[in-house]
Amino acid sequence: MAAIDDVDASGPTRALPGARPALLLLLAINLFNYIDRQILAEVEPDIRKTFFAHAAPASAPAASHVPWAHTQTGMLAPAFLLAYLVMAPIFGWVADRASRWLLIGICVLIWTLASGASGLAATFNALLISRVVVGIGEAGYGPAAPTILSDLYPRSHRSSVLAWFYMAIPVGSALGYLIGALLKPYGWRYAFYSVVPGGLLLGVLCLFMRDPARGQADPNAAARQPRKAKLRDYLTIFTTPSFMLDTAGMAAMTFAIGGIAFWMPDYLEGRAGSPEHVGIVFGVVVAVAGILATLLGGIVGDVAARHLSGAYFLVCSCAIFISVIFVLLMARSPFPRAWVYLFLAVFFLFFNTGPSNTILVNVIHPSLRVTAFGINIFVIHLLGDALSPPLLGRIIDHYSAAGPDAGWRAAFYVVSAFLVVGGILWLWGARYLDRDMRLATRPLHSDPVTP
Repeated sequence: MAAIDDVDASGPTRALPGARPALLLLLAINLFNYIDRQILAEVEPDIRKTFFAHAAPASAPAASHVPWAHTQTGMLAPAFLLAYLVMAPIFGWVADRASRWLLIGICVLIWTLASGASGLAATFNALLISRVVVGIGEAGYGPAAPTILSDLYPRSHRSSVLAWFYMAIPVGSALGYLIGALLKPYGWRYAFYSVVPGGLLLGVLCLFMRDPARGQADPNAAARQPRKAKLRDYLTIFTTPSFMLDTAGMAAMTFAIGGIAFWMPDYLEGRAGSPEHVGIVFGVVVAVAGILATLLGGIVGDVAARHLSGAYFLVCSCAIFISVIFVLLMARSPFPRAWVYLFLAVFFLFFNTGPSNTILVNVIHPSLRVTAFGINIFVIHLLGDALSPPLLGRIIDHYSAAGPDAGWRAAFYVVSAFLVVGGILWLWGARYLDRDMRLATRPLHSDPVTP
């Protein structure tokens, strides 16, 4: 990781003390976060067989023939996300007033123990409840973590730094697929047990970290001297066009990524090889494409922002439009050629991770950021991946009667439509970004500005 150079004359010009340990610890926690999420996706076919095989007709060879079985197991993802999105704004409000590290540590311990309980579940309802508790735990981490980094790194390099942090999404997702695939011979329960030791260690480490001063890395003295926020200040979050359009675009992208991530292992089985082989290859594809795209997207966002108005939005929009092309090509191509299109689709889906989250940080006052991230999490998951797994599962089940691939193609067309909507929303947001970044450094309680 390169050192932060002197680039911002109006505020701190380099990473502040404690920045690197905080980034490494938050990155490790985020890694375990996404390992746990995608382990579920990888072992979903085995969970379906465990809990629904008894409902299959005697002539059916596998639980995949149970009517609406995909729809039922598709509810495991939104069970987690429902708790996550409801609690995220609440924990965000708390974290704007209390120690963020203490909240993160407690919540990491909660979700780690709940992940272990997922492996102990004797019934499908027990598994469903354990995923709800995982969502509650992760809700305390998601909004607070990026705001800690924004208080330790200057604005001009936040896209690159957040790209390092969010690199845990593709790496953790890939490791989730790989761990799930490697532990399949021992049973799907051991996949959930595997995350417990590391998660407990990381949760304890958080309890020894100290919160950075809010706004200390921002370029304006008013932002570096936060005051207690009032109701009128929180309302400015909803009147900031850049925040609202970025959140809407992220919701569309989250719908697509959530649906693809959950159902892709099932789609690949029987089309690209044995389940163990497919899980490993898909994990490598997600890891390599995701790492390259996330880091490169963060760098491109920061460099473009020095020369182009609304650059972070434009980078996001261009990448997501390109991803649509490769999603459609992958859906209509045979393997092994489809692996190439899948790699490129994943690459351009992850390219906007750093820039899109940098927009959220830069257009909101430091005293409101955790709450704003909580609101963002609520919206993008409510309208995104809380809907997509069961909805796409329903589409797959419904259209499969027309042919073995008809259901899957219909699902990919829906995903592509949401990606196009996201690209349009991000393109729209570019006109507001520079103005909203300037307004974010004003003192709290200032008069609102009408767009």
